[in-house]
Amino acid sequence: MATVLAIETSCDETAVAIVKNRHILSSIVSSQIAIHQKYGGVVPEVASRQHVEMVNLAIAQALEASGITWSEIDAIAGTCTPGLVGALLVGLTAAKTLAIVHQKPFIGVHHLEGHIYASYLSDPHLEPPFLCLLVSGGHTSLIYVKDCGKYEVLGQTRDDAAGEAFDKVARLLNLGYPGGPVIDRLAAEGNPRAFALPEGQISLPEGGVHPYDSSFSGLKTAVLRLTQKLQATGEPIPIADLAASFQATVVRALTKRAIACAKNYGLNTIAVGGGVAANRGLRAELQAAAEPHQIKVLFPPMKFCTDNAAMIGCAAAEHFDRGHTSDFAIAAQSRLPLSEVMTLYA
Repeated sequence: MATVLAIETSCDETAVAIVKNRHILSSIVSSQIAIHQKYGGVVPEVASRQHVEMVNLAIAQALEASGITWSEIDAIAGTCTPGLVGALLVGLTAAKTLAIVHQKPFIGVHHLEGHIYASYLSDPHLEPPFLCLLVSGGHTSLIYVKDCGKYEVLGQTRDDAAGEAFDKVARLLNLGYPGGPVIDRLAAEGNPRAFALPEGQISLPEGGVHPYDSSFSGLKTAVLRLTQKLQATGEPIPIADLAASFQATVVRALTKRAIACAKNYGLNTIAVGGGVAANRGLRAELQAAAEPHQIKVLFPPMKFCTDNAAMIGCAAAEHFDRGHTSDFAIAAQSRLPLSEVMTLYA
């Protein structure tokens, strides 16, 4: 497979990686969490400025760490959608410039396809078809991966994404930003059965509920109401029990839908991607639930669950090997359905 230098700047990580044969030669990630913590979330303009400051250094570090030269790189890739447009523009412009200067083909990559390919980094022999459970701050989807560039979204959130729900609940409990890691840590100390919380379901017009779609807005509101009720008693709020009960409810909803979807579509592999893939509760419960059904579950290495350029490079290498390259006129887009991935290639 091709050797690709990839750049990822869709949100608040400035990342550059070099990937060869689904193996990582180097991966540099400069996080902006400390910068955005005081705002309780990502500020787009601040994120873009930080990318401008960090991208050239990250490129130099990735090339040095890889131990290879520009002549050994086959193509340059950059995330072009979805994401914060200003942030995307920084990485996309850098990638195009490198491709022009070094006379390399350019490959624009869909950020969500990158998360799908993160599992290829832990299992280089992974091949479609399989089911991808993509759970992040902006997305919660069940994706039927039919082939490179061929995806069908079978289930998705109708409101808050799972990662977004973690952040909002953490804010309600004054736990800071980002919420996922701190809730995961506290959940290990609490009782997941301490509070009964609503899982959230999507009703169908003809009756019944959607088997794969999810909803977390009601769960977030239930935690708010419960917190207000507990505060009214004047007693200390059992934060660890609240965190454990909330996390258990999210994990149960995701696991139930993923297992049902894989079984109904005859898929024997579930690959999990996105920041919530790092959640220890989800890792344990999904693995345990899949085992009786002989379903294989793949999680990326922890450091490749959140945004990184290695997953972007892995997806780009697959496209390049299939003869897919992008026009230099391709623009940064805040949104693009995963089903339209192939519109990025000539």
